[in-house]
Amino acid sequence: MSRNNRKKKDDQDNWKSRLGTVYSTNPDFEYDTEGEEEEETLPVNQQDLRVMLDKKNRKGKAATLVTGFVGTDDDLKALGKMLKTKCGVGGSAKDGEIIIQGDMRDKVMELLKSAGYKAKKSGG
Repeated sequence: MSRNNRKKKDDQDNWKSRLGTVYSTNPDFEYDTEGEEEEETLPVNQQDLRVMLDKKNRKGKAATLVTGFVGTDDDLKALGKMLKTKCGVGGSAKDGEIIIQGDMRDKVMELLKSAGYKAKKSGG
């Protein structure tokens, strides 16, 4: 590959990294690099959680889904870990929801209520 062709290829690959970049001729311009601010975690008694059974996108296998958590990712993961440990199953906690493998709705409801959360069953 010649030097000019390599340079053109590098320029084509780098254009994506420049998307969203602001250019200004103002010498006093300051680029705002702040992303989304994480929400503070609500107290346990103010959390309004929904517990439901979900089979979508799981090849027919059941999973218990806990939604409605308001707070930081670390607190969400801590709650998810507690639920997974107490239920003795796997799962994940991301994007504001906790997924517990299997139909564990009753046990999850019991655990959330004993921890002081307001939880309701929703869905079928």
